[in-house]
Amino acid sequence: MTDSLDFVTAVAGLPEQLTDAHAAAASALSADALPAAADISNIVVMGMGGSGISGDVLASVANGTLPVPVTVLKQYRTPAFVGPNTLAFAVSYSGGTEETLSMTAGALDAGARVVAIAGGGELASLVTSRGGLHVACPTGYMPRAALGALTAPMFVALFRMGLLPNAHALLVGAQDQLARRREQCAPDVRGAANPAREIARQIGRTIPLVYGGGALGAVAAMRWKADVNENAKAPAFWNTHPELDHNEICGFGQHGDVTRQLLTLIELRHGFEHERLEPRFAGVRAQIEECVARVIEVRSEGEGRLAHLLDLMYLGDWVSCYLALDNDVDPGPIPAIAALKAALAQADD
Repeated sequence: MTDSLDFVTAVAGLPEQLTDAHAAAASALSADALPAAADISNIVVMGMGGSGISGDVLASVANGTLPVPVTVLKQYRTPAFVGPNTLAFAVSYSGGTEETLSMTAGALDAGARVVAIAGGGELASLVTSRGGLHVACPTGYMPRAALGALTAPMFVALFRMGLLPNAHALLVGAQDQLARRREQCAPDVRGAANPAREIARQIGRTIPLVYGGGALGAVAAMRWKADVNENAKAPAFWNTHPELDHNEICGFGQHGDVTRQLLTLIELRHGFEHERLEPRFAGVRAQIEECVARVIEVRSEGEGRLAHLLDLMYLGDWVSCYLALDNDVDPGPIPAIAALKAALAQADD
């Protein structure tokens, strides 16, 4: 098994990473440095890939509690609604993501109150030079392995502003659950006693089709898909109930003899699902289970919405690592992304 960048160790350190980021942000962010809650009418999170998903975490966990909406932006242009009453989190672990830099410049031009969450780089310089705040991330991670460092500062900032009073409890609950999940999934736990190893074994050489439920399940399913892509270097697909019930369920049947050999359906379940999602999961499974190789149900654990979401996401991290290592794939390097960036840079010359 090859792990040239020691990626599995980085995955194993997520509980401590989230704990440390929580403490560091609590020290770095004071209420005086942040805008007054009364001056904020909307929140945006600007970021891509492993950095941008931190915004999806915030939105799915907190949009039911926050008095203002959270919008996650993954593009180049800054929307026209962003303005002086916007709190904008610019999230880029490297500090050099071109789309995030473009959106951030637009947000600053529009007068938004910008908080950069980055390891440094051009993003930190841009924001601080124009009066914004910078929360530094610890260096040495790959963006997709820095979820705790990128997520905690946003929850802490909103807690300090009084917009999310339960943020501290949410973070503590998530920290505890991640530690419990690691005990089950770490490499020294062998065989079926390790749920991540067992799920990877069942997926085998098939393609994961990951279905979540509601806002939390959608983010978890998207993360599983990205994990399989980046870590296992394999295709994967995701969708979420109830949206998939209005379109994707129609796509099974005509090619059932093919999909039965190719696809494994993974259902991500959590304790905060709307009551109408249970019959939707059951009904869709009944319709399509003959068209997939197998169905695997995964249920989250923990206290609070953040704990349940990060628990599902963390299990996906581990599953993707075992899918990589079991097939002699190095989980750390992402040569396809590096090649694309090099091609884009060459095109700009």
